[in-house]
Amino acid sequence: MAIVRSFILLGMIIVVAVFAWAHHNARIDPIVRTARIGFRDWPTTARPVRVALLSDIHIGNESMDAARLARIVRQVNALEPDLVLLAGDYIAGHRAKVARKFAPQLTAPLAALRAPRGVVAVMGNHDYDTDPVVIRRALEAAGVRILDNAAVARGALTIAGIDDRLHGRDDLPKTLAAARRLRGIPIAVSHDGVNRYQLRDITLELVGHTHCGQVELEAFGIKNPVTHTNYSCGISRTGRLITLTTAGVGTSLVPFRVNAPPDLWLLTIGPAVR
Repeated sequence: MAIVRSFILLGMIIVVAVFAWAHHNARIDPIVRTARIGFRDWPTTARPVRVALLSDIHIGNESMDAARLARIVRQVNALEPDLVLLAGDYIAGHRAKVARKFAPQLTAPLAALRAPRGVVAVMGNHDYDTDPVVIRRALEAAGVRILDNAAVARGALTIAGIDDRLHGRDDLPKTLAAARRLRGIPIAVSHDGVNRYQLRDITLELVGHTHCGQVELEAFGIKNPVTHTNYSCGISRTGRLITLTTAGVGTSLVPFRVNAPPDLWLLTIGPAVR
């Protein structure tokens, strides 16, 4: 009987240790991933643009609070980006009361972002699941420009911000028309991506949503318990379209990460190397 109790105790200790490790992984500083993306039609007189991409902040659970977000903002500022793009999902969970409680905590950290070309954002599915009004209010109070199927010029770039597809808020024709009215190299930002064959003249798409699986156990033959589906991560290509999917900095459903560390991207976008 004593041996059985010892095995049970050992099993409990192992389980607690694994959960503590996974929770620690969810709160570590994001990995900074870098890439250089070149365009053949980049204006000859324009300087490259350094773009920081963040997604899936998910404030309101045990992996993200205002203090950690402030630390991540300092990490971004140290990279000295020209422009910061936020790809949606600012709140954890799916309840409006969570957004009303935690959305105000987004404002002070995000207001501290420093980028000469500003901070541009789109909304995500969790934002519409909860209370998009209070989330918008918090972002706008931080000086963040929110794009709802709209476009804005930033240096040599035109940022086409596509609203959330999962809630049927996306309007790709409207977004592309807005981008065409502006000068600049068009790039798309959305939370969970769009039909890649509909982007037409846009050859770079920046998205979040997948968390890169968040809890990645496929190497052990276990189906992903968080996403339950196939997911994309990093840089992929479909024809001439480049899609960059960030793992995000927060977590969804459970405050754990396994084999899918949080990350943010620093992109240098400029002329193609000949």
